[in-house]
Amino acid sequence: MFTWVVDILVLFAIAISLAGALARYRGNLNIPLGIVSTIGFGISIYFWYMLYLEVQAAGGVIVLKALPALASSCLRIDMLSLFFSFLFLLVGFVASFFSMRYMEHDTGHPQYYALLLSMVAGMVGVSYAGDFFTLFFFWELMAITSYVLVAFRKHLWEPVEAGFKYLVMSAAGSALMLLAIALLYGLTGTTDLAGIASAIKGGAVTPTLKTWLYFAIAIIVAGFGVKASIVPLHTWLPDAHPAAPTPISAMLSGVVIKTGVYAVMRMLGLVVYPAALDWTVVAVVVAFFAALTMTVGNVMALLQEDVKRLLAYSSIAHIGYITLGISVGLIGGAIGFYGFTAGLLHTMNHAIMKGLAFLAVGAFIHAAGTRKLSELVGIGHRMRAMAVIFTIAVLALSGVPPTNGFISELMLVLATVNAGLYIMVVVMLANILIGFGYYLRLLYIMVWQSPRSELAVVKGSSWLMLIPTGILAALCILIGVYPAPFLDFASQAAQALANLSAYTAIA
Repeated sequence: MFTWVVDILVLFAIAISLAGALARYRGNLNIPLGIVSTIGFGISIYFWYMLYLEVQAAGGVIVLKALPALASSCLRIDMLSLFFSFLFLLVGFVASFFSMRYMEHDTGHPQYYALLLSMVAGMVGVSYAGDFFTLFFFWELMAITSYVLVAFRKHLWEPVEAGFKYLVMSAAGSALMLLAIALLYGLTGTTDLAGIASAIKGGAVTPTLKTWLYFAIAIIVAGFGVKASIVPLHTWLPDAHPAAPTPISAMLSGVVIKTGVYAVMRMLGLVVYPAALDWTVVAVVVAFFAALTMTVGNVMALLQEDVKRLLAYSSIAHIGYITLGISVGLIGGAIGFYGFTAGLLHTMNHAIMKGLAFLAVGAFIHAAGTRKLSELVGIGHRMRAMAVIFTIAVLALSGVPPTNGFISELMLVLATVNAGLYIMVVVMLANILIGFGYYLRLLYIMVWQSPRSELAVVKGSSWLMLIPTGILAALCILIGVYPAPFLDFASQAAQALANLSAYTAIA
């Protein structure tokens, strides 16, 4: 119904729920749910590749009926959709693999893996949605499951509080989304994304309509900006990341916040972009929030003693870098295309390197039983293989060559220079230096210093943790050394944003 990519995730979520119920009924039935979940992600990645070939053969866009009972409900899948859905599936796969060992001491495994699969299904559905109804349906599926996963360890107060805060703020963002949907429906008479773009392109833009469209843009950025953690809408994220199980932290920071990035890109770069507005002004305003986001994220990260909270603020900073790419993209033309490409490549790189950083830190926390930096001093000496992987993640986040972070951060700086936003160039370079400072501090404390005596009992990491983190670490190096195919993938996604005629051609 929603393509095999989504359907497989939903079917495996249902199967795991039923298996959990059967295990409770039988009592002595032991089903390896982590393996089942990981296989489900693997099968979905296979069907993603089949869908990728289909979209390429169709010229870049395919349209599928989502819910036959609703005439306007459809999936409109292009290379931008496939770009983001691949990231969602990849990080979901490694998080599920990692969880097999990390969650071994927790209960409620059927609920955990079913929620993880359902959350990724919602995220993939958001990227495939061709109309606002389908988008909102999948958005809420993603949101509700992520609330529960943040508060998964409900016997502790911190996850419950963080989950409730996340719920309240995300619900406010969803309300703003509904307001934007209602406004665009009132202006164009349709909830179909291609229909809205066509109506805006074909209609006369009066001063009154311009005012309403500017208002719609502001509401869109605010509504989706909550999930993307754009400052000042970011305050749920530093609480949610430390409280959630570490594989879920990797999902939240690596890809869940990227659904907000996707939605902002889709709405501003394609759906509303045909309107005859002053997009340079919009770009400058978005650039201001990008500067605010990266600066607040990096400065706050400097002050943290909780390693997961530090990485959470680091994610906010990187959202600022990506938002800067979006702002350059809104300028249009060749400069805009380069900006979107740089932003998309950094979206991919951040999903990989931040997912890796959280999982590596999760291995340390699993072994030492603490998130405090002062209690993790020198743990890398006790877990040497994971220390190497963690070092790769931190160097990539710092933008040190030859890692993937260096490639995309360099592209973002060059895109900003090409756009003539020289103040933003200075701001971003300053933020990269600040980031390097606290990343170097992380390495010094956790890897370089001599281990505390209390960590003498800590042993090496399980292969169930080393394999998924090793995959992401290899990608960090591979993209840094040989970026061409990954840059081409990001370029194809950016071209999809620029190809309005192909997106709106199929009714």
